[in-house]
Amino acid sequence: MSLTRRTMLRGAGALPFLAGNPGFSALAQTVSTPRVVADVPPVLFVHGNGDHAALWITTLWRMESNGVPRERMLAINFTDPLARTDDKVEQANRSSTEDQRRELGEAVKELQRRTGASRIALVGNSRGGYSIRNYIRNGGGADISHAVLCGVPNHGIYEWGEGLGGEFNGRGPFLRGLNEGESEVTPGTAFLTLRSDGIDKYAQADGRFVGKPGTPTGVTSDSPALKGATNLVLGALDHREVAFHPRAFREIYKFIAGREPSRIEIVPETEIKLSGLVTGTPGGVVTNRPVSGATVEIYRVSADTGERTGGPIHSSQTGADGRWGPAQVEPGWYLEIVLTSAGSPATHFYRSPFPRSSDVVHLRAARPLGPADAGAAAVVLMSRPRGYFGLPRDVVLIDGREPKDVKSGVPTDSVTTLRLPAEEVGRPVVAMFNGERIVARAWPASENRIAIAELTY
Repeated sequence: MSLTRRTMLRGAGALPFLAGNPGFSALAQTVSTPRVVADVPPVLFVHGNGDHAALWITTLWRMESNGVPRERMLAINFTDPLARTDDKVEQANRSSTEDQRRELGEAVKELQRRTGASRIALVGNSRGGYSIRNYIRNGGGADISHAVLCGVPNHGIYEWGEGLGGEFNGRGPFLRGLNEGESEVTPGTAFLTLRSDGIDKYAQADGRFVGKPGTPTGVTSDSPALKGATNLVLGALDHREVAFHPRAFREIYKFIAGREPSRIEIVPETEIKLSGLVTGTPGGVVTNRPVSGATVEIYRVSADTGERTGGPIHSSQTGADGRWGPAQVEPGWYLEIVLTSAGSPATHFYRSPFPRSSDVVHLRAARPLGPADAGAAAVVLMSRPRGYFGLPRDVVLIDGREPKDVKSGVPTDSVTTLRLPAEEVGRPVVAMFNGERIVARAWPASENRIAIAELTY
């Protein structure tokens, strides 16, 4: 949909919806059509280890809300987003640093072709920053005006004498190659690093978050900083929030555009179309390989009970490209998105209202029911893809209680699981994270079904 066809919500009728949006301040902001900006370079967003393009959805919306046209942005899906154990040793459905550099280069050329721009900006989270640095350093610097590295473990997650072939080892050849020299950035590209003030789980002095409690990692919370870059500390944000939080958006936009954003809140649209990609987990390994023959159904549900208000408002089956949609919805609708694909549990995603259109509403089926679920008649997950649950930092409640499987202190968990007995199958389950509230339904595990309350913010 082009910008000229977008009509923004105006006036008091928009305020109740916007007030529930965690990025909105009704007193400080007003809703208006954003001015199209012509001086911001095209932007390519790069996800991290095991992730996909959908993690950038709120950042894309905020960019659009500041006048950056949708067609001047792209979010990559790496085919195999998980790193190899040893970068030089082939591993099924996992990628090397060279694989990522090559795919990123192809995406850069595609965005240049699409926009006619000679130079673009790159924004990456976590492992995505490795591919950005690798691409720029090894031949792509002339294409890139700005590089924003969010929570990227630029000096490794650990510095150990063993496992030198792993790309996350600061002593290994990959990171030593990127960091050699007086400056750790490539001249000609402006670099910004964003990092947490001590609660990034991959920038910790103790090895407990990489399976070796009590063993020094050799890195600190300053590990993401680079000599020669602009380095900013964003406060008590976790490993993912330093990319996807509104606070991170402000710095990303300001660095690329050269000025403050005109707004932080997401400006809603009245006409919303959703589509995305269904991806699979061959051999239990998460990939972005398309799944064909999967069925996607969408229902409008009650915000209070999670119960369907009628039949499906959308139904489609994926082809060889794995794409589903488009589905047209309204901005105030709470949704249930049901993904059915061979060999996987039927997955019921419950989502809070989508304020804007998106073509990166990507879906992966829930993990199979396992031994930990034995005896449970229903399994309900609460998932936060764009950050972790921080206790006591955040309000995290599922079914009216703080989850027992979320650890306090440094935020490390993005999923919590609720298991229910037979007499509670079919009832509503309320998931709350700070200002976002989603009500899911407990579907019977006996039918190989799992419900996920998937947070947007």
